[in-house]
Amino acid sequence: MSRPLSIWPTALTHLKAEHPEHPVLYFAPSVLQDTARRFLAGFDGIVTYAVKANDARVVIENLLAAGISGFDVASPAEMRKMRAISASADLHYNNPVRSPAEIREAAAMGVCSYSVDGMSELAKLIGIVPPEGVEVSVRLRLPVEGAAYDFGEKFGEDPDGCVRLLKAVAEAGFTPSMTFHPGTQCADPAAWTAYIQTCADVAERADVRLARLNVGGGFAANRGVVPDLEAIFDAIHTSVAEAFGSKAPTLVCEPGRAMVAEAYALATRVKSVRECGSIFINDGIYGGFAEALLIGVVERVSVVRPDGSGVTGPTMERIVYGPTCDSVDRLPGALRLPEALNEGDYLIFGGMGAYSTATVTRFNGYGAIRVITVRSAGN
Repeated sequence: MSRPLSIWPTALTHLKAEHPEHPVLYFAPSVLQDTARRFLAGFDGIVTYAVKANDARVVIENLLAAGISGFDVASPAEMRKMRAISASADLHYNNPVRSPAEIREAAAMGVCSYSVDGMSELAKLIGIVPPEGVEVSVRLRLPVEGAAYDFGEKFGEDPDGCVRLLKAVAEAGFTPSMTFHPGTQCADPAAWTAYIQTCADVAERADVRLARLNVGGGFAANRGVVPDLEAIFDAIHTSVAEAFGSKAPTLVCEPGRAMVAEAYALATRVKSVRECGSIFINDGIYGGFAEALLIGVVERVSVVRPDGSGVTGPTMERIVYGPTCDSVDRLPGALRLPEALNEGDYLIFGGMGAYSTATVTRFNGYGAIRVITVRSAGN
C-alpha cells in the first residue's frame, strides 16, 4: 500500500487524488520565502513579521529560513510560541495596551521593543522594564484614508500628545522611536508619506532624535488587484529622506497580511446548488472567511471539477452561503461564478494565508481546515 504524500506538487494533484470533503488550505513555502525576500530586497530597513496574521510554526520557520529575524508579537502567547521556535529572534511588542503581568512576562522573554500610545501605558513600562537597550516607540494616529479600515480609531495618539509622550520616553532612559499603522489593506503610498512627515514634525517639536521609525504593517495583499509594494517602498524611502534629512532614523516595517497571504490558497467544496442560483459551500464566515464581513471576499476564485478540469463558460452572480445553521453565514455581496457549477465542484480562493486559520472557529462543529503543503502555488 502506497504512503500518502507529505508534500504534493500542486493543489490540483491533491484534489484529484483525495476529493476532500472538508476545506483545505494549500501552503506553498516557496511563495512565502519569495515574498520575504521581496521585502528584504525592497525595503531599506528592518523587516519584521506580524505573527498575528498566521502563527503557524511552519510559517515562522520558513520566514526564519528566508532571513527574517524580527517578529511583532501581540501577546505573551505569541511570545511563547516564538521562543519555542527561536531563542534569538527579536521580539517587538507593538500591541500598545498591556497589563503589568503581560509586561513582566514580556521582559522575562527578552522583548526588545515596545510601543505606547498614552502616559499611563508608559508608566507601566517604567515600573517594570529596565530601560537599558530597550526601545519604546510612540504610536501616532492620523485621519488618513486609503485602507480597508482604520487602526487609529482604537490605537494611537494625536500629534500633540505624541510630542509630550516622546519627551517622556527619552527622559525615562528608553531608546526613543515612533511607529504608526496606516490601516489594513492599504495600497496608497500617500498614507505613509503623511505619517512620516508628521513623525518628523513630532520629533522636531519634542527635540528628540528618533532611533527608529516603524512604518507599520497595512501593506496590501492581492485580493483581486495586484498591489505595487515597490511603489510604497519608494514613497517611504523618499519621504524619510525629505522629512528627516541627516537625522533619518533606521526604518522598521511589520508586514503580516502582505507577507503570508499569497502563500496559501483555500479549496472549498460546493454542498448544494439551489434553483435560484445560490450555493452552499463547506466553509464560511465562522471558518476561513471570518474577515469577509469586514473587508470583502478575495476576488480570485477558480472553479474545478473533482477530476481537476476547470469549469468555464458563461457566468452568473451567485449568493454563497456557509455550512453552519446560521442565516448570517454568507459571504458578502455575490460572486460571479460559472452557470455550469455543480454540486461537488471545488472553489479555490487564492491569497488566503492571512487571518484564515488565525480567526477560524468551530461553531456548529465546522471549521476543521486541513493544511496541505505543495511545491508550487500554480495549478
